[in-house]
Amino acid sequence: MSVRYLLDTHAIVWSLAEPKKLSKKARAIVEGDADAVVSAASVWELAIKMSNDRLTLPVELSVFIDDVARDLGVTWLAIEVAHALRVRALPWHHRDPFDRLLAAQAIAEDLTIVSPDAIFERYGCKRAW
Repeated sequence: MSVRYLLDTHAIVWSLAEPKKLSKKARAIVEGDADAVVSAASVWELAIKMSNDRLTLPVELSVFIDDVARDLGVTWLAIEVAHALRVRALPWHHRDPFDRLLAAQAIAEDLTIVSPDAIFERYGCKRAW
């Protein structure tokens, strides 16, 4: 069975806006033919950060998301009830709701998360960086 990857929000933004911030391994995953997905949770996080001026992208979010799908060749991962319920069982290693949901999705879907944040390993996620 091949490895499937879940790109975290940093990996998505850096892939298109600041690729030099990606590690060599992360760059190989996002620029290669890896089976990668992006969670709707990351789009939600970007929308919130843009709406409260904590993030600026070079284009509107809808255009950026279209660019992500086209340029990175990812598929979208919806937020399912099972993912939300899985969050309930996670230990409280930190309080970021988006990271907690990404961790729950990675565990539920058997995905390796592409992230610079080692906190995902504390949740039992497989992580590539």
